Amino acid sequence: MSAQETLIYTNAEFEKSAAKLSQCPTDIIREVAFAGRSNAGKSSALNTLTANKKLARTSKTPGRTQLINFFRLGESKLALVDLPGYGYAKVPVDKKNEWQKELETYLNRRQALCGLVLLMDIRHPLKDFDNAMLDWAAEAGMPVHILLTKSDKLKRGPAKTTLLKVKKAVADLGDLVTVQTFSSHNREGLGDLQSKLTQWLDAPFIAQE
Repeated sequence: MSAQETLIYTNAEFEKSAAKLSQCPTDIIREVAFAGRSNAGKSSALNTLTANKKLARTSKTPGRTQLINFFRLGESKLALVDLPGYGYAKVPVDKKNEWQKELETYLNRRQALCGLVLLMDIRHPLKDFDNAMLDWAAEAGMPVHILLTKSDKLKRGPAKTTLLKVKKAVADLGDLVTVQTFSSHNREGLGDLQSKLTQWLDAPFIAQE
């Protein structure tokens, strides 16, 4: 049975939160992490993907995700990971620096990590944090799927223009980076996101369990 048949994202359930790498689940063999600025709509995207409005905590105060949160896909050894958001969190600088350090440790040393979904508000793409993540991915050879969120906030023409602009900006990274528009409000692009995740998480040894 292929992963395309078995990976049902609505089976995602909260596994645990980790403040540092040593606290991450040890039996996960493949996971995809979601990262983005605090106002990029990361929690909403995860909730839309899993059809569970309560899976990832959303808040009117951006930056509430302060831990690495793991969501296991059913009984599998696969997971979706919600990384701490950055940009608008009203916390002390030393706390932000601590988050940054733990995020870097996770990204550089987590063996199960097989792909990164980088979320950007389509109205404000490619900010400093986004570019820093892309630079890291290029150096690490980590595939990235850019999700231009809140696409419903723009008309079709401007949304397409932004999509093409971002694709052009990352063209030098080749096949390592892909880009799509997405809306949690009307579920635009949900199928494309699911296909990309399955592409990353699909592997022969997973299907043999």
